[in-house]
Amino acid sequence: MIIFNPSKSTYLCWFLLINFQLISCAQKAQEAFKKVEKKSTILKTGAANTKLYLPLLKGKNVAIIGNQTSIIATSAKNQKTKHLVDSLLSLGISVKKVFAPEHGFRGKADAGETIQDGFDTKTGLPIISLYGKNKKPSAAQLKDIDVVVFDIQDVGVRFYTYISSLHYVMEACAEIGIPVIILDRPNPNGHYIDGPVLEVAHKSFVGMHKVPVVYGMTIGEYGKMINGEKWLKNGITCNLTVIPLDNYDHKTAYSLPIKPSPNLPNDKSINLYPSLCFFEGTNVSAGRGTEMQFQIYGSPFLVTSVYTFTPKPNEGAKYPKHKNKVCFGENLKTTKSLSLLNLSWLIKAHKQNTSKEFFNPFFTKLAGTEKLQEQIEQGLSQKQIRKTWEKDLEVFKKIRGQYLIYK
Repeated sequence: MIIFNPSKSTYLCWFLLINFQLISCAQKAQEAFKKVEKKSTILKTGAANTKLYLPLLKGKNVAIIGNQTSIIATSAKNQKTKHLVDSLLSLGISVKKVFAPEHGFRGKADAGETIQDGFDTKTGLPIISLYGKNKKPSAAQLKDIDVVVFDIQDVGVRFYTYISSLHYVMEACAEIGIPVIILDRPNPNGHYIDGPVLEVAHKSFVGMHKVPVVYGMTIGEYGKMINGEKWLKNGITCNLTVIPLDNYDHKTAYSLPIKPSPNLPNDKSINLYPSLCFFEGTNVSAGRGTEMQFQIYGSPFLVTSVYTFTPKPNEGAKYPKHKNKVCFGENLKTTKSLSLLNLSWLIKAHKQNTSKEFFNPFFTKLAGTEKLQEQIEQGLSQKQIRKTWEKDLEVFKKIRGQYLIYK
């Protein structure tokens, strides 16, 4: 009989072999975890979270509130995209019609330009304008619709009219009992809150709610606030579902894959827009009619400035302010990214202005108050003006906090 009696060296080999296998397995597990962890940090829009909302749409007649920004990334690098409407149709969802906000379904119309009803050339779907005869969908337009999906890229500024369109969509649907689903998107100006809070007396389509100029919320969070603060007519509330973003917070930097409107062509213009849009209520151009929209400002009446440009008709600005006239002003393209509302350029332009009139009535609508114009005319500094916003901003921040989905 042979008795197996392993030597000490044999035991050592076994020990090393087993430990090597354990270490190898641990390394593989760690690498796999890292891959999962890396994958899980990718920002994902509400529209891309199809598993969360497709069950809510199957077997239903669906209306889409959308435009050129209603896209789904089909690659990790966001280089390839598919329009939400095309995606839903390919998945067998019964999309019946599309409602288009300011700038139209393809996003090419001028600011303030009336949008006409029509048909989408690609899908044949009827397109109904929410920036023409009516800004609120009618009961007739919503007839036979079971659910409305809202998917539009916002930029987080009160006078950017897509939040006003959202208000009217929610109100129309609440009145006839149709649920609304918001596919949430990042707010590129979501990292700060600033500006005067709107006074109800100055409510308009460029400012419908008591919020500051920059409110620091995604459009999904904003929809929750519209409901919660009873801002819809007669205090009614909408049956609202928000499909959230993955891996997002309000400090997350986000570069828009497609321009949200004709005159916001890049990240710099979007960042400067809250500060420069006040020029729309003055005799100063904010660069419409150039390729530097909301990155420059100027006027024929600021002759002490060195930088010049000449506005000419282009896509999104058929009739630009000071068309074919030399404008003197400033190029802000290389300025640092803002985390506050900058009034210094507005104050500077007012001081340099050589014409009799600087402000026009639209300025008060943009500001949401008469006080800002009065403060600038009185010669108050930016610091002094900002001081007058503080109490209202603190009140708003407490209200805002109730509706945040992301921290």
